[in-house]
Amino acid sequence: MKIFNTLTRQKEDFVPVNAGKVGIYVCGPTTYNFIHVGNARPYVVFDTLRRYLAFSGLDVNFVQNFTDIDDKIINKANEEGLDYLDIADLYVYEFLADTDGLNVQRATHYPRVTEEIDGIISLLRDLIDKNFAYEVAGTVYFNATKADKYGKLSKKNIEDLEAGARVDINPDKRHPSDFVLWKVAKADEPSWDSPWGHGRPGWHIECSVMARKYIGETVDIHGGGVDLMFPHHENEIAQSEAEGGNFVNYWMHNEMLLINSQKMSKSEGDLFLVRDFAQKYGYPLLRFFLLSVHYRSPLNFSEELLDATNAGLARIKECRRNLLDAGWTGEGETQHRQAFLSALADDLNTANAITAIFDLVKDANIALRENAVQSAFLVDLDFMCDLLGLQLDDMNISEIDVSEIESLIVQRDEAKKVKDWALADEIRNRLADMGVEIKDTREGTKWHLTKV
Repeated sequence: MKIFNTLTRQKEDFVPVNAGKVGIYVCGPTTYNFIHVGNARPYVVFDTLRRYLAFSGLDVNFVQNFTDIDDKIINKANEEGLDYLDIADLYVYEFLADTDGLNVQRATHYPRVTEEIDGIISLLRDLIDKNFAYEVAGTVYFNATKADKYGKLSKKNIEDLEAGARVDINPDKRHPSDFVLWKVAKADEPSWDSPWGHGRPGWHIECSVMARKYIGETVDIHGGGVDLMFPHHENEIAQSEAEGGNFVNYWMHNEMLLINSQKMSKSEGDLFLVRDFAQKYGYPLLRFFLLSVHYRSPLNFSEELLDATNAGLARIKECRRNLLDAGWTGEGETQHRQAFLSALADDLNTANAITAIFDLVKDANIALRENAVQSAFLVDLDFMCDLLGLQLDDMNISEIDVSEIESLIVQRDEAKKVKDWALADEIRNRLADMGVEIKDTREGTKWHLTKV
């Protein structure tokens, strides 16, 4: 496989650190709200990468963090009169509900910041002892000027970085690019004891600690949105490589999602939640849409493109139904399988992989009209769609027990009230198996039958 390495700005042959194994770290959510469609893109993209590498025979260790302590979480908790961990737990649960809906496989590890404080403090001690970090009135800063080639990922020159939109103006810093590793806790905020007083971790330090603990000194692939390249990933490199060594071999960044050709903006009110999308269109269409364009290209979100994507997905489903009706089952392989796999091997080009699927559908439809039996069409169609995580099976529900559905929803609501997230998750999955999709709203839990 060839991967475009953001660090070198070129495609490189992928060679894992340890033969037969691959460690992937993907930045996860800050758990204070539902995820929006832009957030979903890296989760779907890197899940697809994981599926391909596993298909290739590699043992994949996939790590994704939860940031469960942050100003936004604290503010949300204060607004709702809840403990910050109650907010974090709720939105961890809702995140997993959405990613499950998108058919994203669960990570090997989901570390949480609040459970990694000891490791964070240990790394900070080490950085201070080696003069890569310094403390001012209980706040610990990383000294960016001490880092080797700071800016090598984002291609920014440290001498050109001045206080501005992405760099805080702070007289305590020795250089504008220095960043916070540990911050003094304000009154009534969650905090942990440390050698520098009560406080909590800065944002960047958590990923360095988690990646090292759950993968090792060198991560094979680190992924995330292009918006994280600077300062977050740049700072991860600086603090992780302070003692030498190589933190990550391959950096992969997906481009942004646009709304009607414009960048999404919370102030403009166009942050379309995944949950809302699923209620209107279904999760399978969103996954297909997010994979329809190469991950390094911007993806434009519009009603017209969604309609076209939905029509394409319907075409694939119809072909599969027709193949099943024709009884074309068995073994075999078409020429389209190799084109599909070659596309994924070329920097995870899902757009070209989907083109291979449509080429197969075109040939299958011709063969169906001519009654030219080729069982490999169905075999390969299922293989390709499964590798992309696309769900095509039609739900065939002849009898619906509404009372059972509503009883399960009541049980799930009660489980959530007592924070029994495992039971709530189990009930959601049971409902999904019955062909029922649920949505949590301010007016209560809504449900409808899925047709995927």
